[in-house]
Amino acid sequence: MNISTTKLFAAQIYWNTLKNKALRVLLGIVALLIIYAAFSGALIYQEQTQTRQHYQHEVRTNWEKMPDKHPHRMAHYGYIVFRPKHLLSVFDYGMESFTGNAVFLEAHRQNSANFSEAGFSTGMLRFGEISMSMILQVLVPLVIFFIGFGAIATDRENGTLKMLLSQGATWKEILTGKAIGLLGIAVSVLLFAVVVLLVACLGIAGSQINGDDILRIGTVLLTYTLYFSIICLLTVIISAVSRTAKFSLVILIGIWLTAVVIFPRTAQAIGNFLYHTPSRIAFEAAVEKDLIKKGDSHNPDDPYYKALKDSVLKAYHVQSVDELPFNYGGFQMKEGERLSADIYNQHLAGLLGIYQQQNNVLRLSAIVNPFTALRNLSMAVSGTDFQSYTGFQQQAETYRYALAQHMNDLQIKYISNKKPDDHDHPPSISKAHWKEFPDFAYQRASLGTVMYHELWSLLALLCWTAGLLLLIKLLSNKLKAI
Repeated sequence: MNISTTKLFAAQIYWNTLKNKALRVLLGIVALLIIYAAFSGALIYQEQTQTRQHYQHEVRTNWEKMPDKHPHRMAHYGYIVFRPKHLLSVFDYGMESFTGNAVFLEAHRQNSANFSEAGFSTGMLRFGEISMSMILQVLVPLVIFFIGFGAIATDRENGTLKMLLSQGATWKEILTGKAIGLLGIAVSVLLFAVVVLLVACLGIAGSQINGDDILRIGTVLLTYTLYFSIICLLTVIISAVSRTAKFSLVILIGIWLTAVVIFPRTAQAIGNFLYHTPSRIAFEAAVEKDLIKKGDSHNPDDPYYKALKDSVLKAYHVQSVDELPFNYGGFQMKEGERLSADIYNQHLAGLLGIYQQQNNVLRLSAIVNPFTALRNLSMAVSGTDFQSYTGFQQQAETYRYALAQHMNDLQIKYISNKKPDDHDHPPSISKAHWKEFPDFAYQRASLGTVMYHELWSLLALLCWTAGLLLLIKLLSNKLKAI
């Protein structure tokens, strides 16, 4: 294959596109949409981040200002934690609008995240949001199809293709060169989007782009380049095998509709059909049923906890809990918290397993639909996927459990077993203990962990690229000029 000839075909596609007034207007509209999406995303990020930080600080301040109290009352007073937004959510909103962003943490009870944007919005949200990722994933491929549908088919119709082949150009040079030219246009749009993204992120008050963010942006650049390579190769191949440019355009639009609209919804529906999830009421009822079977830590006559008390009294060689060297009520609450957390986590693991099976159906479909592969990768790298949400939920539950058990430990250590008389003050401990327990600190998954979870999606994009390159090589020996 002659490299100079290939470059010539690539330059022809690239510069002819930029010379065409209609296509320049079209690309200009795409650029304006990218700018709008970037800065509206940055504004949303800044507003929501400031709001969450404000209320998280307020929660912490109120917690530390609580007066002297019984530690178990503080455990029931509870705590609220907010899910911090990732800086790259400016680029890809992912599931951010549909998953809750605040969790109320209390003793003996696990709550899900609430206050999603979808919960406060009108029904217009179901029509989608204009994000940078949506433009690059959905609109740019359509633009590439529109630019390249006649790349080969038009030359075949007007006889130019036969002339090119007769002058020594090969099919491989023509197909590869035109694909590279289309890719040059797509990558130019992508690079413009990355620059706009960086400007938008740097313009957010108080934001700092760290090394991890740079690596994630680089990963976005790599994965979207792979995706656009697939789009451009597919465009050239369809144009090459089509008899007319009109037929090529119809096929490409059909592929776009199938990949972007029909296939993802179908795969999601199949996943929901194969792996049915229980309703929230059914889930909570199942947890409560198992808790009742195990015992009630607030009931001193419960068989399980009565046996527990008897064993403790026997171990310490005493006749009543008043003689124990620690607060038995706190000890019982600690055991109850452990059991309730274990039961809840078992049910939650089962529920998350069902969600994972549903997501796996969509993830496996990436092998036949590169749009799905890119969407999964884009959300994961931007920290707006389901894995990020469940990671926050699990960290919040870990914090809740540690908080409840810390309060139980304080009760065990500082509260007397003897009940106060009517004229005595209710038992309490110093409010200085509230400050001892640290604030919630969310730990994001590393980029390596994220890519490990989405390895299948990355392999799907690589396989699609390699497969289409191989197809071009095979077609180069079989295609005809007429």
